This record gives sequence, C-alpha cells and structure tokens, in this order.
Amino acid sequence: MRIPTLRTLFGKRASAASPPKDRSSVRVGIPKVLNIWSTHQFWVGFLTALGIAPENIVFSSDTSEEQYREYGKGRGTVDCCYPVKCMSGHYGELIFGQKKKIDVLLSPMIYSLPSFLRGHVLDTLTCTRVMAGPENIKAGFLKERDVFAENGIRYVSPFVSLGEPEKVPKQLYLALKDVLDLTEEETARAVEAGYRALEAFNQKMRQKSREILTWCARHERPCILVLARPYHMDPGIGHEIEAELQAHGFPILWMQYFPTDDDLMHWLFGEEIRAGRIKSPFDISDVWPSSYSSNTNEILWGAKVAARCPWVTCVIRFSSYECGMDQPTYTPTQKIVEASGTLYFKFGDLDATKPAGSIKIRVETIVHYVEKYSRDIIRRKLAALPPHCPLLEEAPSTSESASLAA
Repeated sequence: MRIPTLRTLFGKRASAASPPKDRSSVRVGIPKVLNIWSTHQFWVGFLTALGIAPENIVFSSDTSEEQYREYGKGRGTVDCCYPVKCMSGHYGELIFGQKKKIDVLLSPMIYSLPSFLRGHVLDTLTCTRVMAGPENIKAGFLKERDVFAENGIRYVSPFVSLGEPEKVPKQLYLALKDVLDLTEEETARAVEAGYRALEAFNQKMRQKSREILTWCARHERPCILVLARPYHMDPGIGHEIEAELQAHGFPILWMQYFPTDDDLMHWLFGEEIRAGRIKSPFDISDVWPSSYSSNTNEILWGAKVAARCPWVTCVIRFSSYECGMDQPTYTPTQKIVEASGTLYFKFGDLDATKPAGSIKIRVETIVHYVEKYSRDIIRRKLAALPPHCPLLEEAPSTSESASLAA
C-alpha cells in the first residue's frame, strides 16, 4: 500500500499558464473629464497592460460648446456644476462621433486620488459631485431607451479608490471581469502597471517644472503659478487663460506638477519645520485643518509654495461657477499668497461662456503688474530664505536654457 507523503498531499503540479487573452482589438472610450485630467496615465497604463492596443484607447476631445450641441443636447441632467454637466457632450461624442465604434465606454467614479500629499493630510477624497458625475450623466442616455446597448457599447463605471492602491485591484476586477474577461491576477498586475505609468508621467512633468524654475532663477525671471482643479486644464473649462499669459513671455506652472524634490522643499520650508510650525514640507494643517479633499488640499499647498518660492511672483486662481468646494478656500488662499507680497488674481465662476473681452482686459492688467513688481517680489522673497538655493547650484543645461529663452 502506498503511503501518502507531504509531497503528494500538498504538492501541486506546475500547471501551464493560461495564454494571454487577445484584447488588442477591443476599443475603449474614456470621457476626458473631471479627474481623468490628472489620472489619465493610470488608465492608459492599466488598459495597455491588459493587452488593449494604445490606438484603441480613445479619449474624447476637449470640452466645447460645439461638442455639447452636436452630441449632448437634450441629454443633460440637473447639476449646477458645469464641469459635470458638460460630460454629456463627451459621452455623446464617444458614442456617436467615432468613425470606428468603441466597444466599451469606461467612465470611472473616482472616490479618492493618489495625491503627493497623501500621508501628510487627513485624506485625499474627491468632490462627491464629481465622483458621482458618471452616474448622473449616464441617466441622460437611458431616460428613453438604452443608447449604449443600441450602439453595441458596454457601459462600465467602476467605483475606484485610487488613493488606496491596495483596494483598486478588487474594485476594477469586480467591475470589469465580465466586460473584458479578466482574472484577478492579471487585473492586479495591470493596476501596478497603471500606477507605474502615472508615477512616471508625474515625475516627468515635475522635472520639466523644475527646469523652468531653474531657468527663471538663473535669469532672474518671474513665472506664474496656476491654482486650479485638474479639469481647468481643459481649454473648454479653463478657457486657456494661462495660454494668454504665456504668450506674453511668462512661463506657466501648474501646482499639480510643481517639483517636490527634497532639496527644494527643505529650502522653502526647512526653517518652519525646525521651528515646529509644520511637520513636513507637505503639512498644511497650519492653514487648512480640515484636509479631506484632495484637490482642495493641493490648492492650499500650492498657495503656501507660491508665497515662498521667489520666482513665482504671481498666482492665477481658477474656479468654476458656484463651486461649493472652492468657495471656502477663496479667502485663505488669497491671504496666504499675498502675505509675502506675491500677486494674486482670481478668475471665478467660469462656465461655458468665454468672455473674451473681459479676459483680454484682465490679462493686460496682470501682465502690467507682473512686469512692474516682479523684480522687487523676487528680491524680497529671496531675502527671507536661506542662502544656497538648490536651483542656482545646479549645472545649467545649454539646450534647455536656449529652448526656454526662445
């Protein structure tokens, strides 16, 4: 009689791995709205890791009135938030406006964000209205009949906590397993690939911002920092106001991609850390104790950075019409920035209409003040900081300096 051994009782044959599923022909449409503007590379990395061809990952175009009139008219839902309302046009464009039809419309409900402030604030949650936006807008395409089904499109809107990476594989697996025929293992690997892609993109953008700051420091030139939510990068929502200013020769930085290198952060915040006023360069508890909202946290942090960084001589604040998340931050942000003499201008209540005339007048005003006061602002802020700025100690890059100067 053969006596079973541990090897036979617990051993498992090495089974041949299942061949990867061919998803290269699956076309996935993603509305380019809301927090997709700051997380798009996660979704690209995630989907390509699942075998979907990059050319089959389709983002909708920038927001525009024409887009809404052609694709979203009559499908709007009640919401005072314009960035949410305009999603109807993006959905419609992906459904009706593609020469080659999409198979899946992926519109994630993002509950939390992978902010660089995570661990230094109470939480990194998204706006509840923004998070629920996909469910709100979906109703406009189901109220009379199922437009998705009629066009052979699988609609999927996973609830996803991008600020908590350990939860994301299960969330996306449960939402997409039937749509893309996924296994838990490949979903987990794809999520890791998504985070790597997002981190690589963010690092690249922050490095470019550092190069711009270094150029400003070496040439004693001012730059302008934009404090806004990610979707204000959309030309149809932010109206390209920052581009108007850049046309006058001022480099533009977005606070989402401000460099966070240790040497620069400790040069700007080191004395406050040693004095015990804050715990780290990313601590905003001294100005914003209720630090739950990710984008709000970053706006307040950006205000602190702008108040300290010498070459940021002007801050531009964007806010959409009746934004309840932004309204409590207007006064604190302005006070933080102006405390160091830094210029501050707010473009509030932005909506579908681009008031070209008033924007032009305000841009001319901003340009006048930046040109007139920047030299004094830089000198005054430098005097308040320690010597040996890390930006001035870096070896200059001839090609980068030439391209920026041009």
